[in-house]
Amino acid sequence: MDYPRPAEVPVFVLCGGRGTRLGETCRTLPKPMIEIGDRPILLHIMDWYARFGFRRFVLCAGWRSDVIARFFLDYRALTEDFTIETRSGRISFHQSGCTPDWEVTIAHTGAQAMTGARIARAAARYLGEAEHFAVTYGDGLTDVDLAAEFAFHLEHGRIGTVLAVHPVSPFGHFALAEDEAVAFVEKPVLEDTWANGGFFFFRRSFLDYLSTDDNCVLEEEPLRRLVARRELKPFYHRGFWSAIDTLKDRDRINALWESGAAPWRGPQSE
Repeated sequence: MDYPRPAEVPVFVLCGGRGTRLGETCRTLPKPMIEIGDRPILLHIMDWYARFGFRRFVLCAGWRSDVIARFFLDYRALTEDFTIETRSGRISFHQSGCTPDWEVTIAHTGAQAMTGARIARAAARYLGEAEHFAVTYGDGLTDVDLAAEFAFHLEHGRIGTVLAVHPVSPFGHFALAEDEAVAFVEKPVLEDTWANGGFFFFRRSFLDYLSTDDNCVLEEEPLRRLVARRELKPFYHRGFWSAIDTLKDRDRINALWESGAAPWRGPQSE
């Protein structure tokens, strides 16, 4: 059987969130555009996919979609030296080959749409003839081998694959013995629990589980129905994974990046 190459597989990135828990940081920016180091979270995510050969990105934009659109329209001007002839408007870029060879589609999916609705609307326009597609959130970073996860998805034959990760507890944990606290760990990794880490792969038949209605939430009825029918397989990952939900998350991830120890450095970051 001929399987699709990653370069042929569209990656739908959920970019419509407001990031209310990030406070003033997200007052004027959509959450995926919050910067980690010298670039938005979104670019870190796309870099990581590119490491494994994925190059077709459909950005499911919503609130402040103009910020995302303008960033990619101006991408070369923001990252390369160029000369402009002011009268003719002719522009010459001087670092040919530095810009990643990606196909980026900005899909305006509505300011109020939930995650499932965003995917359904964008896929109706841009999935094309593809049998498989990827979905991820615009605020999660990982060092998972996406080529291995995609191969796993193709081989098991079910409709969907989800990255399963050990979450970090939002609370500090005590170890107790005979009513005494004998140890304390601040926000430990929950080694006995698996959580939805995003980074999905789906067959196109998953679209039958979605709706373009604003209230369609990916993580509710669509995924619950998929699980009930035994059509969602977990791909277990014990390496690095983090969502960026709060200012503390952002600061922690920024510190990793600035230290040079970020596990998710993609090809455009080298």
